[in-house]
Amino acid sequence: MSKKVGILGGTFNPPHIGHLIIANEVLSALNLDELRFMPNATPPHKKKDERVSEVERLKMVQLAIKDVPKMAVETIEMDRGGTSYTFDTMELLQAREPSTTFFFIIGGDQVEYLSKWYRINELVEKVQIVGVPRPNTSIETAYPIIKLAIPQIELSSTLIRNRMENGKTTMFLIPELVRDFIQKEKLYEIR
Repeated sequence: MSKKVGILGGTFNPPHIGHLIIANEVLSALNLDELRFMPNATPPHKKKDERVSEVERLKMVQLAIKDVPKMAVETIEMDRGGTSYTFDTMELLQAREPSTTFFFIIGGDQVEYLSKWYRINELVEKVQIVGVPRPNTSIETAYPIIKLAIPQIELSSTLIRNRMENGKTTMFLIPELVRDFIQKEKLYEIR
C-alpha cells in the first residue's frame, strides 16, 4: 500500500502557527501518513533574506515541529540548492520514493498564480495539489486541485519579522522554542 505524504513548502522565515494549523488540518482531513515541511533554497518568486541563513531557517522548522507526531522536515530543496521549482522537486521525490503518493499543499495566494507555475500541466498529472484558503484569496481554479476549508489566521512571516524588529510581542504567534531560538541567535534584530 502506498504511503500518503503531504508536502508544505515555504521559506519559513520564521515558521508560525499559521503554518502549523495548515499542516495539522491537511494531515487530518486527508488522513495522511506524514506531513513534511519543506524549506526552500531560493524560491522563484521571493528575494533572499540575507539576515537569516538556510541552516537557521531549517533549525526553526525543526524546533516548530519538535515532538509533533507525523510531522517531519524535508530538506531536498535545500540539499539541491539554487532556484526551487515544484515540478523538479516533486520529480526528484517521486524518483526517491516511487511508492509514495504526494500531496503538495499551497495557500490561496499561490492557487491564484497556478497558471504561471513552471510546467503546471505536467505537475498536476504527477501530484495532487491541495489548496487551502488564506485571508483575501480564492482557491477557485480551473486546475484539478483538492480544496480544503480550514480555519484561517491572518498571519505572515513578514508580520512576525516586523514585530521582532520593533520589539513587539510575538507570543502565541510562533512556537515558544522558535521564539527562544530567534532571541538567542538575535535573528531579526535590526543591525
